[in-house]
Amino acid sequence: MSMVNIRQWHTYLGLFIAPSVLFFALTGALQIFSLHEAHGKYQPLLVIEKLSKVHKDQVFAASHHHEAAPKTDADSPPPADDDDDDDKPALSTLILKWFFLFVALALSVSTGFGLWMGLTQTRRKRRAWGLLVAGALVPVILLIV
Repeated sequence: MSMVNIRQWHTYLGLFIAPSVLFFALTGALQIFSLHEAHGKYQPLLVIEKLSKVHKDQVFAASHHHEAAPKTDADSPPPADDDDDDDKPALSTLILKWFFLFVALALSVSTGFGLWMGLTQTRRKRRAWGLLVAGALVPVILLIV
């Protein structure tokens, strides 16, 4: 296989998988800081919960939108004698989360550049656009069926 053929196949595969790469990078970035789950007073948007289910479980459905339930005495944990700092992640974990957020955003930007190159630097523009559209539609269709 020649380098020209390898480059062409790389372009075609990249165009086809780019929508999924962008989807997983961006939804994964939301999940790094648990923005897809309700905690405390924070309630995620329903669409974020649903997209998270696609990312994690390959289904477009939230089990139910989390509503703040009234707390009862049975729900509350016993008072702790030690500090409340146990719930906070270690500094290294926090730095790692920010690093992974950077990686997810850089992957999205890099994929955007790859899309631009794949769509503008090919002679077969119809095929390139067709692969991009197919790469976006195939997962959507599979979620619907």
